[in-house]
Amino acid sequence: MVTISVVVPSHNDAGYVAACLEALAAQTLPADEIIVVDNGSTDTTAEVARAGGARLVTEPLRGVWPATAAGFDAATGDLLGRLDADSVPGPGWVAEVEHRMSRADRPTIVTGSGVFYGANRVIRWIARNVYIGGYFTVIGALLGHPPVFGSNYAMRREAWLELRDLVNRDRGDVHDDLDLSWWIQPGMTVVRDDRLLVGISARPFDTLEGLWHRVRIAFHTLAIEFRAWGPLERRAAHRRVQTARERWVGSDELEAPDAAGDGDGETPLPA
Repeated sequence: MVTISVVVPSHNDAGYVAACLEALAAQTLPADEIIVVDNGSTDTTAEVARAGGARLVTEPLRGVWPATAAGFDAATGDLLGRLDADSVPGPGWVAEVEHRMSRADRPTIVTGSGVFYGANRVIRWIARNVYIGGYFTVIGALLGHPPVFGSNYAMRREAWLELRDLVNRDRGDVHDDLDLSWWIQPGMTVVRDDRLLVGISARPFDTLEGLWHRVRIAFHTLAIEFRAWGPLERRAAHRRVQTARERWVGSDELEAPDAAGDGDGETPLPA
């Protein structure tokens, strides 16, 4: 049996953290470890984390990526789950992570989507279908595999040990999930599992300024990635590994990695 750690970064999100920890406490398969990373909060985040049974880690360098990286570094699990402070996982979230990661194809990362709460019905529809849907469609086409969705994913600990010195973990001005997605190495695989759903607050869409801030950081992140590892060079590196795998393993086996699978989630796409 694998062990599972769940990392939740937070900056002044005590109320959301309480709801997230309550949802994690109600899991059908409990996580072996829950880590809340206090990213310089001035509210009761630390007290809420301790009261909710989480292990508290502090990271003074502000930013989602620095906080997330600190949590991953501190985690002891074989699988490292990641939720935002305002994520509300359903009772089967941890069990689905364990189930999907234990299948024969052994993906490096499994990621899911989200259902927004708060705001009105129109905003929630736009947020899910245009914002998240556009992210998976556009960035997925650019990468050649599903991108990681930062509010809802899990990866293998050995993958983090390989990636931790490649990603821009000390930068608070990049989207951590987009940065992680970009630096996934040839041979690693990412799957999007439609059963892996969480509730997500629609608060980023409260104002146009907040939404534009996220879009602007996305373009800023891509500019950084393009300079460090150009998209054509990146795709070529992944393609070389995929071609080598096809020669040694055979395309039929690659297309059907888990003949005994139950059909949940998506077939893994080689990164």
